[in-house]
Amino acid sequence: MIVLGLVLLVAGFLLKISILWTIGIILLAIGAILAVLGSTGRAVGGRRHYF
Repeated sequence: MIVLGLVLLVAGFLLKISILWTIGIILLAIGAILAVLGSTGRAVGGRRHYF
């Protein structure tokens, strides 16, 4: 999810499409939150790892 967020951020920046930029930021933030929660050992949504 983090990688997809980064790809959308770059694509949105290069293509000047603001919706891709916004979706990329949202996916990047959600991916980072899930990664931090997963690394602390807390199961989120029944899964311990999101990679």
